[in-house]
Amino acid sequence: MADITKEQVLETLKTVRGPDLEHSIVELGMVSDVFISDGKVYFSITVPAERAKDLEPMRLAAERVIKQMPGVKGAMVALTADKKAGAPAARPAPPQAAPHTHSHPHAPQQPPRAAKIGVPGVGAIIAVASGKGGVGKSTTAVNLALGLLANGLRVGILDADVYGPSMPRLLKISGRPTQIDGRIINPMENYGLKVMSMGFLVEEETAMIWRGPMVQSALLQMLREVAWGELDVLVVDMPPGTGDVQLTMAQQVPLAGAVIVSTPQDLALIDARKGLNMFRKVEVPVLGIVENMSYFIAPDTGARYDIFGHGGARKEAERIGVPFLGEVPLTMSIRETSDAGTPLVAAEPEGVVAGIYREIAAKVWAQVANTPLRAAPAIVFE
Repeated sequence: MADITKEQVLETLKTVRGPDLEHSIVELGMVSDVFISDGKVYFSITVPAERAKDLEPMRLAAERVIKQMPGVKGAMVALTADKKAGAPAARPAPPQAAPHTHSHPHAPQQPPRAAKIGVPGVGAIIAVASGKGGVGKSTTAVNLALGLLANGLRVGILDADVYGPSMPRLLKISGRPTQIDGRIINPMENYGLKVMSMGFLVEEETAMIWRGPMVQSALLQMLREVAWGELDVLVVDMPPGTGDVQLTMAQQVPLAGAVIVSTPQDLALIDARKGLNMFRKVEVPVLGIVENMSYFIAPDTGARYDIFGHGGARKEAERIGVPFLGEVPLTMSIRETSDAGTPLVAAEPEGVVAGIYREIAAKVWAQVANTPLRAAPAIVFE
């Protein structure tokens, strides 16, 4: 059977009426870039933010017609709330002072905060982030999750790096997740962790050429349309940097806090500082900094080498007043177990480095247990 094309998908979507009930969602320009991989079709439908809930039947109709296409194995369709192109950015009206309040007459009025929607059954959501790639963030996220699990918690991990998902390889998971009633996805599982990643839905070498709205849609679907069950904590492995995924998570998800991963050298710390400042700006608590690849112990002699310098992340944490969570050495076993899909905390649970990860997990959880959920930050785009 011939491969499904974007043109065929768009032609099929012309049968789905838009909000005006006269024109199709294609004619109204509501359909994002269509992405097709392994017989699965991905796209989002852009709708006015205030009508997102009302237009859920339209999303279901679009999903249904695509799934009925010959050769289609599945569809991931999401609503993306966005202002109309060219329309002025709407500023939220300042709240009226309630009667009998005693606010200062010259105090600046704050815009109202939107409520963040949590994930049913999930107690706390922790982001693991870095300012740049190559600092071992995903390896840290996996071993942090396993450390939390070893400390007696029920743990899941979401691979939010849509462009470069690592979890299938790091956790040695292959295959495709199953669905419940054609919509809710069952997470994959290994080492006692429940796991969801875009890497389970597309081939490993597929290039994800997506714009921001589609990334946001896929992320929120992987977060909220997955049967996570009852979890104490969900660890989110963020992509490096400060882009669409980070902003989506900060604005729309009740994050309990963020863990920043850096190596000791100045260049990495400069980028880590950017990530840390981003979370502070959007009022997500920074739970602390992990110094990864902190030092190297030669396996033959036991001699220690500070390849990337040492102590930079600790000094940075002290300078800006956030907790320093710990130093993780650069060892052959971390590299080998990561490549083999047998993370160190699971492969060598009694080892020294596994103990370091468990200590980091304990410090993180001690803070999370006492952190109230925050309202969404009011961010206005000009």
